[in-house]
Amino acid sequence: MMYQAIPTAATIRGGTPTESGDYVVTLDQIPRWSDVEQRSSLEGETGDPGHSNPRYANPLASSSEAGSSGNGMVSKFPVDHEINSRIYLWRGEPWNLEVDAVVNSTNENLDEAHSSPGLHVAAGPGLAEQCATLGGCRTGMAKVTNAYDLPARRVIHTVGPKYAVKYHTAAENALSHCYRSCLELLIDSGLQSIAMGCIYTEAKNYPREPAAHVAIRTVRRFLEKQKDKISAVVFCTTTSSDTEIYKRLLPLYFPRDEHEEEVAISKLPADVGDENGETVIDERKIRIQALPNKPPPRSFPTPLERPSTDLTLLRRNSNHLDSYLDPAFMSLIKDPDERRKEQWEKTAQAQSGFNFVKLLGFGDLGGPPLSAAEEYSLHSRYLAKANSLNLSEIAEMKIVYRGGVDTEGHPVMVVVGAHFLLRCLDLERFVLYVIKEFEPVIQKPYSIVYFHSAASLQVQPDLGWMKRLQQILGRKHQRNLQAIYVLHPTFHLKATILTMQFFVDNVVWKKVVYADRLLQLFKYVPREQLTIPDFVFQHDLEVNGGKGLIVDPRTKYVYQRP
Repeated sequence: MMYQAIPTAATIRGGTPTESGDYVVTLDQIPRWSDVEQRSSLEGETGDPGHSNPRYANPLASSSEAGSSGNGMVSKFPVDHEINSRIYLWRGEPWNLEVDAVVNSTNENLDEAHSSPGLHVAAGPGLAEQCATLGGCRTGMAKVTNAYDLPARRVIHTVGPKYAVKYHTAAENALSHCYRSCLELLIDSGLQSIAMGCIYTEAKNYPREPAAHVAIRTVRRFLEKQKDKISAVVFCTTTSSDTEIYKRLLPLYFPRDEHEEEVAISKLPADVGDENGETVIDERKIRIQALPNKPPPRSFPTPLERPSTDLTLLRRNSNHLDSYLDPAFMSLIKDPDERRKEQWEKTAQAQSGFNFVKLLGFGDLGGPPLSAAEEYSLHSRYLAKANSLNLSEIAEMKIVYRGGVDTEGHPVMVVVGAHFLLRCLDLERFVLYVIKEFEPVIQKPYSIVYFHSAASLQVQPDLGWMKRLQQILGRKHQRNLQAIYVLHPTFHLKATILTMQFFVDNVVWKKVVYADRLLQLFKYVPREQLTIPDFVFQHDLEVNGGKGLIVDPRTKYVYQRP
């Protein structure tokens, strides 16, 4: 190991940074926030003006801050010694700490050049190599990797937002989501301690003090709900200005006694967010009120409140997946009551009409279609959930995996029908895995190779499920998909695809290209670009009788007969 534990904690407790990064600092060498000597900063300090960004006003500052009194007011952040015992403040680089996870503030591409300075050098080249395989990361989200040469066990990468005064609420909530995503991923990974540097960056113009408010209050709200699952949160600062800001703001959200709590009441910003620490938007609060001259929801038939077609996605636990939809986002699309009424009317028509497709055994394709905004919200919710879970057991089934490129240079996703074992597959987790794997590919033109070899022996999902999966993938998938190359199609499969052209999507399913034998497929996707299961070669020989093909039993390469 490249690190050595320092023999004394004197320099650490004093908050003095060291120049070299070749030491390990353990949590017992850092004083807990509850043990730090209290100062009179709350009563006497108003903050160094030099610490704020003169280009941007502080959107969190309270206009009534001066001269207000906490008498008779209830604290929004009462004293909680159990939570305080889990908070640490340390000046130094997070990756020198021996904790379960450290946070890396990076960009959407997880580039080394845009990551926290010094992290990749300390971790070694393996970190950058693994980051390159993750397919990027969205703003406000987080992804986890190994820590390699660091004393930590994992590195959690997150992307902070850009800041503009005009959109400060959106940036504020995105930054809050960064911290919350890191903490959620920590718990999902079975870890308990985390070191978090300042996620905001000067390059993105986020003013330091407002960002510190967001960070501290988000962590406080999260620990109020999950303190039993997290043992330590270390706020790491690397500059004197950040250190002083955190020393001054921590007592506001983590008061250590009744006196700090009372003084903090008058010093807290006017807006400290909701139960998650996010800023509350009044316009969205209004949308949940009953609208005038609109019939209440109960005036519609109760059986149609939840269209039965929503159940075709998973056949179980669909209410769990429906919870990923964002009501606040959906309310901005259209009048909620009007939208709900339209859905009920369309569903009623679908249920009362003659369902020809269902009669043929293809599943229920009824139900109202989703708008572009609804599909985007649905996709975002599924992707956020997928990125927070370990889906390795689905990956091991080799149903969906990344291939090389086709003859046009487009990336290829491979789907193996025979590996789709419906009876022993958790469809909910499979959908999440598909969304996660397809996300980095569907951003640009791409193709799909589907091996139907021997797949007719397995039970396949109905078309209602396929329609719902396509809705979750979204319209970007529809637009960028160049072709679906189907190997060894059967008559039933062709009939199913023809049905999908008429009843599911006339754009996507007209891009199907059939290949009866491997040599035909290799005209579109070169052999060296594909990882092909052995049984596909065997199936090709059985179906085609070996005509035109020679299969090397050792290398599995296919050659055309002379």
